[in-house]
Amino acid sequence: VAFATILIAVVLYLSDVYDSLFTALRYSVFQVVAIITTTGYNSADFESWMVAAPIVPSVLIFLMFIGGTTGSTGGGMKVIRVWLAMKHGYRELFRLIHPRAVRMVKIGGKVVPETILDSVMGFVVLYVMIFVVATIVMSLLGYDFLTSVTAVATTIGNVGPGFGDVGPLDNFNGIALTGKWLLIACMLIGRLEIYTIILLFVPEFWRR
Repeated sequence: VAFATILIAVVLYLSDVYDSLFTALRYSVFQVVAIITTTGYNSADFESWMVAAPIVPSVLIFLMFIGGTTGSTGGGMKVIRVWLAMKHGYRELFRLIHPRAVRMVKIGGKVVPETILDSVMGFVVLYVMIFVVATIVMSLLGYDFLTSVTAVATTIGNVGPGFGDVGPLDNFNGIALTGKWLLIACMLIGRLEIYTIILLFVPEFWRR
């Protein structure tokens, strides 16, 4: 949060979006916190920042995927899952360099069981797959790339505003009915943490 806030504030100030660094910092911190906590609020038309500061939307979209912290009711993949996925990825790179080394993934000094890591990686893969498929469908419905990407990202993460046709000063009213049903499905999948919904379509779940 601190890194994203400072980065966006500095970029906005250097791009002359705001004439005061304090003003840029104030707007930046509100948008960053609102998006990563999936609160859904906005105090500025951050879509207008794209013209002068193209890096800003990339940072905000990335925060949509991270979402809240462990145990929170916020959306997104959650900070702990992203952190574990990064640690797991680093461990695999380490193993390529040192094939015989034994290296465990730890959080807070405690070893994370392999079953937890498998569950986390499975969740991340499913999350990304659903995002990609839903984005492609939105594009096929005729929406531009930015609208398709952020509409899916913000609904599956239960964030609120996105970019394009679903920007901070817009809403989802203009989305076609098929697109609305798709985004509603994304909201349910994101809110119920994916596994809960996916299990309903696994045949073994219904067998005694």
